[in-house]
Amino acid sequence: MTAGLMAPDLESATLDKAASENFPVAPFFLPRAWRDDLMAVYGFARLVDDIGDGDLAPGGADARALGVSPDEAEDRLVLLDAFEADLRRVFDGTPGHPLLRRLQPTVRRRSLTPEPFLGLIAANRQDQLVTRYETYDDLLAYCELSANPVGRLVLGVTGTSTPERIRLSDAICTALQIVEHLQDVAEDLGRDRIYLPAEDMKRFHVQETDLGAKTAGASVRALVAYEAQRARDLLNEGAPLVGSVHGRLKLLLAGFVAGGRAAVRAIAAAEYDVLPGPPRPGKVQLLREAGVILRGEG
Repeated sequence: MTAGLMAPDLESATLDKAASENFPVAPFFLPRAWRDDLMAVYGFARLVDDIGDGDLAPGGADARALGVSPDEAEDRLVLLDAFEADLRRVFDGTPGHPLLRRLQPTVRRRSLTPEPFLGLIAANRQDQLVTRYETYDDLLAYCELSANPVGRLVLGVTGTSTPERIRLSDAICTALQIVEHLQDVAEDLGRDRIYLPAEDMKRFHVQETDLGAKTAGASVRALVAYEAQRARDLLNEGAPLVGSVHGRLKLLLAGFVAGGRAAVRAIAAAEYDVLPGPPRPGKVQLLREAGVILRGEG
């Protein structure tokens, strides 16, 4: 397969996943230039997660684009190392993977730095080595790598970064990561990963085997409710970010906060039983939450 034929296939296989995300990646109301750059950033973030989760499209095209031999194409750490090397070429050369070639103009146009991208790679590398978190602080340190860079990149693409906005964005992104972990307890356990702090599991008398049940018992529900409140508090802490910007960006950021709050409400509506499958909010609830935020009522 030639590089010219391979590139569109690799891009579409990854970018098509944007439609299934919890939150709009690049909604229609944003300026076209922002949408294009946000999709380029999304392509990077989605691909690094696919590498870390072992969810690459079959056939090995991604590995070949990164210069990884067929013998090592199933080794996630090797792929992540190759991906990091190719990312560095975004900043000082010509990357090999088509999604990174797509990212390069965005990086140059928006003067983005390597650090947020490297953080996302480091988070996925950590997923290969760390599958349990002892304390909440340990989990927050993971979110600093796995989630907060995304918000920082959104601020970078839109040219609105300030230290205070970054602080508020970090709170929102960490909250969204915690919510996703709560929605995906069963799926993560299937990957031998638990993102519920072990100290909290002990406090609520939850064993790992309890997380593998078809439905949650009282102890698991109490634990999930406790972590959901933490996410709710972080969303409230970060919500002033929405009021600090104007226009279409305000709509986008309100959507992120509203999505997190609506997801927490969906988890609560399921009586904190997340084990049968991820509780998802409906569009009406999402719009209601967004309206509250945009009116400055919460």
